[in-house]
Amino acid sequence: MRRILRGTPGKIVQRYASSISRSLRNTTPTAYKILRNAVARVEQIGSLGYKLHLNERERAANEVIMDLKTAEIQRGLLDPAKFSPGHHIFTMLTKIKESPLFNILKSMPKGGVLHAHDTALCSTEFLIELTYRKNLWICITDEGCKAIGFRFSVEEPTMKAMEGCTWEPMESFRERRGEENVRQYLMQRFSMYPFSNFRSNNQAWIHFMGIFILLDGLLLYAPVWGDYYYNALKEFHEDGVQYLELRSLLPQLYCLNGEKLKISDTVALYKSEVKRFVSENPDFIGSKLIYAPLRGVEPKIVDDYVKTCVALNKKFPDFLVGFDLVGQEELGRPLIDFVEQLLKMPEHINFYFHAGETNWFGSSIDENLFDAILMGTKRIGHGYAITKHPFAMNLCKYLDIAIEVCPVSNQVLQLGQDYRSHPAALLIAENVPIVISSDDPSFWRATPLSHDFYFAFLGIGPWSADLRFLKSLAINSIKYSAMQDKEKPAAFKKWQNKWDVWVEEVAKLNNK
Repeated sequence: MRRILRGTPGKIVQRYASSISRSLRNTTPTAYKILRNAVARVEQIGSLGYKLHLNERERAANEVIMDLKTAEIQRGLLDPAKFSPGHHIFTMLTKIKESPLFNILKSMPKGGVLHAHDTALCSTEFLIELTYRKNLWICITDEGCKAIGFRFSVEEPTMKAMEGCTWEPMESFRERRGEENVRQYLMQRFSMYPFSNFRSNNQAWIHFMGIFILLDGLLLYAPVWGDYYYNALKEFHEDGVQYLELRSLLPQLYCLNGEKLKISDTVALYKSEVKRFVSENPDFIGSKLIYAPLRGVEPKIVDDYVKTCVALNKKFPDFLVGFDLVGQEELGRPLIDFVEQLLKMPEHINFYFHAGETNWFGSSIDENLFDAILMGTKRIGHGYAITKHPFAMNLCKYLDIAIEVCPVSNQVLQLGQDYRSHPAALLIAENVPIVISSDDPSFWRATPLSHDFYFAFLGIGPWSADLRFLKSLAINSIKYSAMQDKEKPAAFKKWQNKWDVWVEEVAKLNNK
């Protein structure tokens, strides 16, 4: 057995793989330990971030981070009730804010968010601030107690959010119900919190989509739309995010007199707000747009989607750069229904398809993964079911297609409860390309990205996942972004500058 000491861990395992089952019981404890260490090492070598090298200051920062991570894990081993990734985020939001590990991750430059939806970005507090804007009306039912919709107008709006609701000036509604009562009510209506006990994925989605519908009249007012997006960039930036790719239905905005603007005006407003924000925050990399209309339509409508996307890309070639279809996969149509239409999309407009956001196996729903890959998607949104399809998973690895993992979203929308059982654990172990994103953080009262990083680091990744893991995720968010290759060096430089400062600040904690 002395020969087992020679060679790399991989060669050691390969050399003895055929005889392990026959000889293992006859080996010595020393030889067994050597072989076991080699097997464990081979598995680690293939995981996300393992091959990344840290410099001296990063190693010092890593000691601080791993001490904090180990402390949280040890507390969880002694008392599982104290381990946040084992519970629903809504029961742990207050506790997580007190976590030293979470606060270090919050300050960390995390690169970019590559999966987020435009009307679910800003904090609940900012949404409530918007309801104090002049000329806002609220449509109410249930004897004036239930909000159905909002609308900005000088006079009482003529359109109804739904049959049977009555318009009332927001100031009057607030006076009648009491300011604090209205604030608490809107806090509840503008998020999924604290509804953690939905009995099904469908129930969660019904409530989820209801928030989008409620917010439309508030956010689609053109002056608010620009302010909302600017504030979203501000909140993401404060959370350690330097780049944002957002998916948008590209709704028509409206003016105070009721006039509706063109879809191209919506894109132009986005672009102008990004330009303004970058000019005021030069360390911010920028933002790009993915046109993402709803998937629950007839194929002929997707033909129109494609034409719209081509026209908008022609007008905004450096900003509107991709296409997706969104909505609940179980109730929407599968991608295979739209292949004929989608293949008409010019190749320079990339696909970034939602696919496999489901617990089903062997259905047309999870098989969206096949069609997304075969149509050349550059990334896959969620991909929650991809570990059930090892060939598709290996194709993603071979073709360098990143999976946009959104841990908190998957939990709130009832795909899984314990982050330790999230399927992305296998993607991490196999080093399938992934990025961590937040999807709709506004609706879970989460930070723009830090909560998702926290759960990925502490719950989904292995105990041994360290600063190399975190750094790899940040790098991936730029590597797999929709930025052109010529744009990425400058983006990496902006991120690296902030990364080095953060590493130094964390490393100094090692001496305290």
